[in-house]
Formats: sequence, structure tokens, C-alpha cells
Amino acid sequence: MKCPCNPSKLYKDCCRKAHQNIHSVTTPEQLMRSRYSAFVLGNIDYLQKSHHNTKRPSVLEKKELLAWTTSVKWVKLEILNTTENTVEFKAYFYENGFLNVIHENSLFVKENSHWVYKDAN
Repeated sequence: MKCPCNPSKLYKDCCRKAHQNIHSVTTPEQLMRSRYSAFVLGNIDYLQKSHHNTKRPSVLEKKELLAWTTSVKWVKLEILNTTENTVEFKAYFYENGFLNVIHENSLFVKENSHWVYKDAN
């Protein structure tokens, strides 16, 4: 299977490693890519684990997130810019027949010796 974050790579050689062991993620961009793939695959446990502990979704929010992320058709991830701890990206998806885009500049920090998503603007 091709990796959702980068169709030129196989999932097993890309985001699967992060999904199996978050400590294998060495950069914010890798974490961003693995989070995008988790959205595409409905891997809510990984999304929870890769969130900063002060921002983790509640049990109800996890259920809502799973319902939403599996109801849309993800198209592609576009990385626009990266810095030491931020990643600006666009994530494209179809919802109710319309193409939508999430354009975000995400902030990542280290927590318990691994990268986590903290916030966005």
C-alpha cells in the first residue's frame, strides 16, 4: 500500500514505523506526515498519542474525530514550509462532494522524549 503522506513511498517504509513506535519519529515533519496518514487511516489512537498531553482529545472528541475522519475522502498532503519546530501544510479532502483544504502552521514540541503536536495557527 502507498503511504497516504507521500504516494511515492510504501506505507510500511514510511508512516507505519511511526504508527508502531512514536519514538522512531525524529522531526516535526515526520510527525506531521504520520499524523496526516493517521487521519487518512482512522488511527485515532495514534492521533491521541501524538498530541501534547494538555491538548489531547477527550473520549467523546475521539469518537467524533473518528466519525469525521472516516466520513471524508482524503486527497493529499502538501508540505509548504518547515522550521525547527513548525510545519506549514495543506491537507486536501472531499466532504459532501466539495474539495476542502486545511491550511495550518503546526507547532510541535518534545514530550517524554518524542515529538508531539501542540498547537496551530
